[in-house]
Amino acid sequence: MVNITHKYSTLRTAIATAILVTSKPETIQAVIDKKVPKGDVFEMAKTAGLFAVKRTSDLIPDCHPLPIEFTSVNYRIEGLEIHIEMEVHTIYKTGVEVEAMHGVSVVALTMYDMLKPIDKQIEIKTIKLIEKKGGKSDRKFNLPPDFSASIIVYSNAVLEGKKEDKAGQAVVEKLKKIGIENCSYLLIEQTAELLKKELVTQSDKNTNLVLIVGGTGLGKNDNSPEVLRQFIDIEIPGMMEAARFYGQARTPLAMLSRGVAGLKGKTLLITLPGSTKGAIESMDVLFPSVLHVFYG
Repeated sequence: MVNITHKYSTLRTAIATAILVTSKPETIQAVIDKKVPKGDVFEMAKTAGLFAVKRTSDLIPDCHPLPIEFTSVNYRIEGLEIHIEMEVHTIYKTGVEVEAMHGVSVVALTMYDMLKPIDKQIEIKTIKLIEKKGGKSDRKFNLPPDFSASIIVYSNAVLEGKKEDKAGQAVVEKLKKIGIENCSYLLIEQTAELLKKELVTQSDKNTNLVLIVGGTGLGKNDNSPEVLRQFIDIEIPGMMEAARFYGQARTPLAMLSRGVAGLKGKTLLITLPGSTKGAIESMDVLFPSVLHVFYG
């Protein structure tokens, strides 16, 4: 199965439909009047569909087992056609499109099985997904063409050549993947005065987004959270709470995170861990959602 451990749980919904076509009005009437020999077609098919949704991962190899929080089945009769609609909700890391389509397919097949003794010409057609919501695909932002970002790698070890900067480069790549190409990149010494000076420069330039990579640990030179907290006008604690919660599910060391995020004028500033894994995980959970700041 596809690795989804880097994803985080959100509300995800899907609606799928199918059409059952009968060959005579008497079939439709038998369904309405509940006179089909095998029983109540609508209720039996609905029950089968609910079971199918919950067992999708047992039958489709690449589907992940996931919690089904809500399922509904609705019917609409149009002439000789029975239109079936299935809606599925979950709060999880991946969507429920296949679950909805599997469920609606089984509803239609159950109806076919129950009706075939009285109608030999039944057809199932147009099984399709008509709506899906949730996940990062719902959070796309049309940033202005002059949107700018700056990545400040705050690390003496990198500056002195003792360590390769994989974290900062990973952040650059993450930004490019979400469409932010105008990125400056610089290394600075881990001193509060230099960091404060660079933050003032970025704010004066009206840089939209500033990401400080490193300096969030517990070492004697790790002071980026303190510098940023003194510099910003408004702190946004929820951003770092989300990053810590996400990280805690992956390593208990996330409890040591001291990251800070906030606004200085119209500039969004965020501190990120200096470790490559920590920086990538923080980017995974924060972006692109944090870009909503620029549309508030």
